[in-house]
Amino acid sequence: MALVGCLSFGQPWARADDETFGGPPAPPSAPAPSEFQRWIDRTVPALPFPAAPSPPTADLPPELAAVWRGVLPLPTGDPAFDAWPAGLDRLAPGDLVEWRDVTATTAPLAVVPIRRALLLKFRTTAASGVPSFGTATLVIPAAAWTGPGGRPVLTNALPINALGARCTPSYALAHGIHDKFNTGDLFPPTTWWGLSRGYAVLVPDHEGPWMSYAEPAVAGHVVLDAIRAVRAVSPAEFADSRFAVTGYSGGAIASYATAMLLGDYAPELSGVLAGAAAGGLVTDYRALAHKFNGNIASGILLAVSLAMAREHPELLATMNHLAQWVAASPVKDTCGDTNGPLGVIGIPIEIATNTADPLDSPAADRVLRQADLRDRTAGAPLLIYHGAHDFWLPIEGPRELYRQQCARGVPAVFRPEPGEHLLGALAGFPEVVDWLDARLRGVSAPTECPAAPQQPPASPPR
Repeated sequence: MALVGCLSFGQPWARADDETFGGPPAPPSAPAPSEFQRWIDRTVPALPFPAAPSPPTADLPPELAAVWRGVLPLPTGDPAFDAWPAGLDRLAPGDLVEWRDVTATTAPLAVVPIRRALLLKFRTTAASGVPSFGTATLVIPAAAWTGPGGRPVLTNALPINALGARCTPSYALAHGIHDKFNTGDLFPPTTWWGLSRGYAVLVPDHEGPWMSYAEPAVAGHVVLDAIRAVRAVSPAEFADSRFAVTGYSGGAIASYATAMLLGDYAPELSGVLAGAAAGGLVTDYRALAHKFNGNIASGILLAVSLAMAREHPELLATMNHLAQWVAASPVKDTCGDTNGPLGVIGIPIEIATNTADPLDSPAADRVLRQADLRDRTAGAPLLIYHGAHDFWLPIEGPRELYRQQCARGVPAVFRPEPGEHLLGALAGFPEVVDWLDARLRGVSAPTECPAAPQQPPASPPR
């Protein structure tokens, strides 16, 4: 699996007033390769990538552009997911590019009777700050909404955790069950639950057009722009709707980033987004990288590194020849259930880079610090939950995030759940949907922050 020398878990997302806006930053300097890394490049020939144009979001040297094209996921065959729209720079974030009715293929997967399902394609913003596009599916139940105001919308950020473009939930909703279908799209049954309550459900493809798994700026921007697109596609039904977002593990990156980026990126949605639930959340990429490197979880680290390099292609220059061959292989189209087993033999990141000590280089330090969202204030109330015995993602990170957000005045609830990472998702599900239900119905968010007024400790969050 391809890796980038500075562990590209995320380049800083650029604001409009950032001096890097409009193009990628200069490639970071890298320490010289070790003798072992030199031996790999002497032994394995470079992959002869065919000439290719630069990405729409960057101006790369021809050789690097060729590598970037070579490690992208294969096209799906559906232009809604594959075709880069013209004129994105003339659109505002969230503006619709096109939409398509996908009711026929979505209905069998929805279980609950639905009135309509729409595949939305809209303008969003890449991590570098330049225009990009996103996709999402809006599912509207058949039952009429009888509550006050517009029909609420549950935004379900699924744990896509994939490198292949056909692994996205919207592709499945538009094409039905297929060979790369992700069973995590259906269980836990968050979408079914939302539809059964009369809520519309918005399912965003939060990895973006290049499947940039775990890139927080891409994920947060896509979700926020999907909300904007829903409000635009049917203003009579959704202009006054409340939205809430939820996600677990890879989906938690998206729900968390949505709340943390809202104030700067989509301030008009303050008050529209009634709450964000995030479970099994990664808060410290630096610590996680060291924990995953070279052990049985290394497949996740390798997959994330390739995915992040797609969004930040200047970092592909630190791939060695071996990484190029693997990154251009069918590995680049794997889905979430395959990434974990890829690293079962414990592959260290150094094997795929031409940079010595890639996790502790100055470039890695700069990128990881700039990708860290913990210094921001959430723009919506939070429910943070985590497996109390999660041995891969320690609970201390989410617990500290809760304390930090409390100190900033954010209404927040923290729940340790019994079990490790997978069991934590199941154990937390009943309380999470109860909390979401209350937010979507307009009940004020509770807080259990020590310095804030709160409900009695024995009361569950509503």
